[in-house]
Amino acid sequence: MSRAERGRDTYREFAEAVNMKPGELSTWLETDESKQVGSHKGGRAGGGESVGHESGRKIVNLLRRGRAGLSEADYQHMRKVVGYVRRHMAQRPSGNVRDTKWRWSLMNWGHDPLR
Repeated sequence: MSRAERGRDTYREFAEAVNMKPGELSTWLETDESKQVGSHKGGRAGGGESVGHESGRKIVNLLRRGRAGLSEADYQHMRKVVGYVRRHMAQRPSGNVRDTKWRWSLMNWGHDPLR
């Protein structure tokens, strides 16, 4: 598979995994719910931004920039997003997930499972 084909596949998979618009994701990232979920580099005691929240900010940037001028690091992050969304969706809890940390964590990665 050529580099161009791999990039095209990555972009398609990313577009399928991320179902929130950039403005919507940006607004979500400002909420208390968004900030209270996810793992933190160095553990929660270290404070700071969670890995998923940081990813959400990168996703907003990627969505606003569009496909033109994406770097290999951008494609690498897109693959990370796709992998996270797939793994997390496979762990869906039973019952109503509307107000769960499981959903909020996915939303930090640009995917609202209620859509």
